[in-house]
Amino acid sequence: MVLMTAMTLLFVWIGRMVGGQGGMVLALVFAACLNFFSYWFSDKIVLKRYRAREVTQMEQPELYGIVQELSVAAGIPMPRLYIVPESSPNAFATGRNPSHAAVAVTEGILQILDRNELKGVLGHEMAHVVHRDILIGTIAAVFSGAIMVLASIARWGAIFGGFGGSNDDDGGIFGLLIAMFIAPLAAMIIQMAISRSREYLADSGGAKFSGNPLYLASALRKLDQFSRQVPLKRATPQTAHMFIVNPFSGRRISSLFATHPATGERIRRLEEMAR
Repeated sequence: MVLMTAMTLLFVWIGRMVGGQGGMVLALVFAACLNFFSYWFSDKIVLKRYRAREVTQMEQPELYGIVQELSVAAGIPMPRLYIVPESSPNAFATGRNPSHAAVAVTEGILQILDRNELKGVLGHEMAHVVHRDILIGTIAAVFSGAIMVLASIARWGAIFGGFGGSNDDDGGIFGLLIAMFIAPLAAMIIQMAISRSREYLADSGGAKFSGNPLYLASALRKLDQFSRQVPLKRATPQTAHMFIVNPFSGRRISSLFATHPATGERIRRLEEMAR
């Protein structure tokens, strides 16, 4: 709640810097529209982006059976099941609520994980559904992207000499510099912090649904290793937070900007939970 509130206030403040009082109101309206759109349509957009294909029980009986079993354990309706045509092993969940959820796995993950490990991964994704992390992550991503757009408007406004309703009360040149450079950086850090906190909770919830934390711990070891060797071709920074392991895990980035906690720390917590 604190992180999401900080993101919202940052968005409204930069709207004021760009367009004064009117800009602040427009930023609020824009935020409301973005949230409404992301709430209703984000799942369709993401599934289409990764060319995910819905599968039936006849096509994937074992996979379908695992998801069905986990749905009962989680106390939610059976989500739609999708296969992503990617050799990189990964998985994600999407959908605005447990009644309209979808779980997607790549072809690669089906090739390297055994049944128990797959159960651990799918339990993690089911926990995301139960916790409504898809909605939280989508809103955070939308806000972060919108702040970057407003910062870009501020830069262009400064270049051409028009900076909306900015004045000395708004911070003058210092406020402009913050709006252009620091605010987008802060928004990205907040978004990543939200993503990391939700991953820990999904690990814990998924371990309970699957019945054994070591299932997911074993899966994470394999996924971390193989995802470095076989990158996810169609991955984008805007959707990286959705996957069980970072599709860009082969790149060296600061922990502040990481969408996921360190895999080693996640495994350590799961092993401690098992003990």
